[in-house]
Amino acid sequence: MRYDILRRFAGREGEARLLRLNTYMAVDDERMKRDREYRERIRGYQQAVRDLGWKIIEKPVRWFVDEEGNSMSKANADLDLAVDVMLQSERLDQVLLVTGDGDFLQVVRALQNKGCRVEVLAFRNVSRELQHEADAFYSGYLVPGLIPSRGDARVPWGELGSRIRGICIRWEADRGFGFIRFLTAISARLWVTDTRQEDSPYESAFVHISDLPRELDTDDLPSRDIILEFDLESSETEKGGFIARRCTVVNRYDGRTGGLAKLPDRAVAMEREEEEGPSSKGEAKEIAAVADPS
Repeated sequence: MRYDILRRFAGREGEARLLRLNTYMAVDDERMKRDREYRERIRGYQQAVRDLGWKIIEKPVRWFVDEEGNSMSKANADLDLAVDVMLQSERLDQVLLVTGDGDFLQVVRALQNKGCRVEVLAFRNVSRELQHEADAFYSGYLVPGLIPSRGDARVPWGELGSRIRGICIRWEADRGFGFIRFLTAISARLWVTDTRQEDSPYESAFVHISDLPRELDTDDLPSRDIILEFDLESSETEKGGFIARRCTVVNRYDGRTGGLAKLPDRAVAMEREEEEGPSSKGEAKEIAAVADPS
């Protein structure tokens, strides 16, 4: 997860004023002592994050053995995160929680009762209750550049030839085609979802059933719960139009698995590493953003 992009997203309102950015990072203290390469890599990464204006709060990794004798690690910052945001909420107008953990449901309600607008941004395993309780929910997959896509990294998001992500907002079942909406840039006008409006930060791409995964049941379309990744190409019939090619399903928020891309274990591990990130806490108007590192 790119912290520069997350910062821009948290402060996307034109009048936003970011006062604090906190990130909660898990660190294996024992390994830091004995593994120089690990220590230098962690410190270098942390410094790069600090250069972007973040304050790093380290959470020690704790090791335990499960019933099968396997060593397991865990670093929990939930309590720290909840306490921090509640203590600082007196000066906040808006809070962005970067988490899908339903344990934060009461935190959301408490912040709203204090008069804060609460938004949630998350990737996988998102609590449906948390989505509904928040004033707005955003999928991290749909924020341009927040995490890498599986396309050519040299082609910027939204340009022809880029591989981007969006949701199917219209599906003509009897004709076998539909339209995918995607965000072109981080904007304060995310609520202008009608791509026909000049001030909308969204565009739409035509998609034919032949470019969808065979495992995806098209009866589930249209759906805002199905995140599609696709290659963006120009339309051959509509000037300035787009076509979505070679679509894959990268996530579903409806609890189903139909169409989900099956990745090798290593690819799954890399994807999780890209998605999971520490937190942010910032102010604007005043606005705060807080992320769960678990």
